[in-house]
Amino acid sequence: MEPDLEHGRRCFAEANWRDAHAAFIRADLDAADLELFAQTAYMLGRDDEYVSALERAHRAHLAAGAPLRALRCAFWIGHSWLFRGQLAPALGWFARARRLLEREQGDVAERGYVLITDMLNHLMNGELEAQSAVAAEIVEAGERFGDDDLVALGMMALGHSLVRLGRAPDGLRLIDETMVAVTSGELSPIVAGIVYCNTISFCREVYQLRRVREWTAALTRWCARQPNMVAHKGVCLVHRAEVMTLGGAWDDALVELGKLSEELTRGGLNQLARGDAAYREGEVRRVRGDFALAEESYRRASSLGREPQPGHALLRLAQGRPEAAAAMIRRVVAETSRGLPRAALLPAYVEIVLAAGDLDAAAGACRELGEIAARQDSDAITAMSWQARGALALALDDPEAALTASRRAWHAWQQIEAPYDAARSRVLIARACALLGDDDSCALELQAALETFTALGARPDVEPIAPDKGSRHGLSDREIEVLRLVATGRSNRQIAATLFLSEHTVARHLQNIFTKLGVSSRTAASAFAHDHHLA
Repeated sequence: MEPDLEHGRRCFAEANWRDAHAAFIRADLDAADLELFAQTAYMLGRDDEYVSALERAHRAHLAAGAPLRALRCAFWIGHSWLFRGQLAPALGWFARARRLLEREQGDVAERGYVLITDMLNHLMNGELEAQSAVAAEIVEAGERFGDDDLVALGMMALGHSLVRLGRAPDGLRLIDETMVAVTSGELSPIVAGIVYCNTISFCREVYQLRRVREWTAALTRWCARQPNMVAHKGVCLVHRAEVMTLGGAWDDALVELGKLSEELTRGGLNQLARGDAAYREGEVRRVRGDFALAEESYRRASSLGREPQPGHALLRLAQGRPEAAAAMIRRVVAETSRGLPRAALLPAYVEIVLAAGDLDAAAGACRELGEIAARQDSDAITAMSWQARGALALALDDPEAALTASRRAWHAWQQIEAPYDAARSRVLIARACALLGDDDSCALELQAALETFTALGARPDVEPIAPDKGSRHGLSDREIEVLRLVATGRSNRQIAATLFLSEHTVARHLQNIFTKLGVSSRTAASAFAHDHHLA
């Protein structure tokens, strides 16, 4: 055996992709070694070279009378084109794989790979029941022929479809079983990376945040064992940054996201990750009050093909533009299919339409979010649902219901270890306590929330609840106007007419005033205004 070929194979076995790639380039490769060369190109983010090497391997297998190996090459070429959004060449290569299968007599493992093309078609058409049935066939084919890659790809897809169909416990068990195959090293490098990234992305999509944390840690270890790998590192960085953001390590998250822009510019996976990274960067900038930087990040995400919602709408709300925020969030919710895909949007929708005074829309969104939470085994969706209900109950002047819902939200966020969201729940608890006349508990909850917001650097959340800030006591200009009119004895309806606002908006301002001043009644607010020369 020539030295370069032997060295290339040894480096491949050690996941030393860079040296394997260099050795294979110098060697004379047969069909099987061309497949190894293709995999090294993939792992280094050299997508065009990956496809070119697979095409050479495909032709070499056909010439050597190995049509089933050629079929596998055709499948992976089509898969690569599909992933890059090139449907025509993808379908062409999938058709070639199917034609090669039709020439075979009897059952073969490669039938499972052709079934994957059918499954992907069902997925793109939103045919979840059909996708689930085909995925089960793929698992069976893989098990019959001892093809671990095929079993993992089928089981992953089956788990995803079952969760989307509302059978979350069954689907999540399959997903966890699939990940055991990955972490135990049973899969080929490319399939291992696909399963890692798809599973973590899916768990994020369905708000299985504990699994996101655990599998992201496993993905990080997998990447660390392959220091010169490029293909999956960008996705790994984004997932790590998301976990850091959730846990309150915002500075660390920005550092991770910055690495993607600076270091990882090659490979289709990394290009997709760049859009997601820009959005995640915008989210951190927004909650820290760096609105100009957040705007820039959301625009960059959009230019990279990533929908910048709901963050961009929440930015408009934070900038005091509720009408623009409402237009944005209503548009994206209307474009998104009902059910699980809207879970990521509905909490922001409730917050924004409440600010715009549309209680009916908020109530409808709360119901929908509650229905999703009931179908999904997700602490995070449950927390979002309770938090939305708490905010709605406050707007409806029902502090008892608000207190119950907000405490449940706080408990769920605590379980998830999400300090920012937990602190926001405590602000709702404080507002409910104030309306119930429990001023001491209100003060305790606000202090706890303030400490968390301050530690995180969440300036937009600190400012409304910070203690005495000179003569304004943390009140906005509009809230000062409302308080002065309350101090004259005017009703909400009269204040609404004077300021050209809806009564619901006046009620919301009044609740904010009560919370900021630590009072629980109009009489107490009026007295405070007179005592502190605000009226």
